Amino acid sequence: MDEPYRGHPLFERGLELLGHDPFERLDEGTRFQQPALFLCSVAAWDAWREEAPDDAAEAVAAAGHSLGEYAALVAAGVVGFEDAVALVDERAAAMQAAADLAPGGMLAVLGGDQQAVLALAAREGLIVANDNAPGQLVLSGALDAIERATELAREQTGGRARRLDVAGAFHSLLMEPAAGRLAAALERTAVHPARFPVYSNGSAAPFTDVRRELAANLLRSVRWRETLLALRAAGVERFVELGPGAVLTGLVKRTLQAA
Repeated sequence: MDEPYRGHPLFERGLELLGHDPFERLDEGTRFQQPALFLCSVAAWDAWREEAPDDAAEAVAAAGHSLGEYAALVAAGVVGFEDAVALVDERAAAMQAAADLAPGGMLAVLGGDQQAVLALAAREGLIVANDNAPGQLVLSGALDAIERATELAREQTGGRARRLDVAGAFHSLLMEPAAGRLAAALERTAVHPARFPVYSNGSAAPFTDVRRELAANLLRSVRWRETLLALRAAGVERFVELGPGAVLTGLVKRTLQAA
């Protein structure tokens, strides 16, 4: 995923700031995957601004899915690139450490009855970590609860269960140690006025307190479906995905078509 961005000034500066190449260690998990994704996303944003016609490159709002919030905040000028590299690196290390401390996992439930999925999560002590699109909820929590929910999902919800290949129970209370570390790093980070609104995962509305919300969002659901609906309600008609892959583009289509 890094090939299109090798040689891009921001990408290369990010590698220099990190002091290592995370793309060489992607198989080791979130500790290296997060910085890698961030660098690709910011480089993609910068390249798009350079290549797009002037009228197409005028962003009116931004949002990012989980880690993508950091690239969105850089794009809007809220957090400087170099500060964001340090934040993302600390976030990745903190989340990996929290995952090592309390084993957990994540489970995507595709299709099925939404209320039944929510009821299953409540019975097993799981949180809805991602509300991605109609018919796509991701549950997060302790490993034994994830295993039980995996076995029960089809029978109790009518949906398909798919375990995610992740290091831990992201966007759940098991990330509390990571949220504390991230909050401390955020206190040392300068925050600037936004050039355009950036929508927070935790509220599905523009950030109002960036430091507090970024730390809290490690423990809260990614309300991606609601965020897309809020952007559309605010008048956004064209959505551009900037980063590796096109998963979010598919979620945009599903969410807005259903609405």
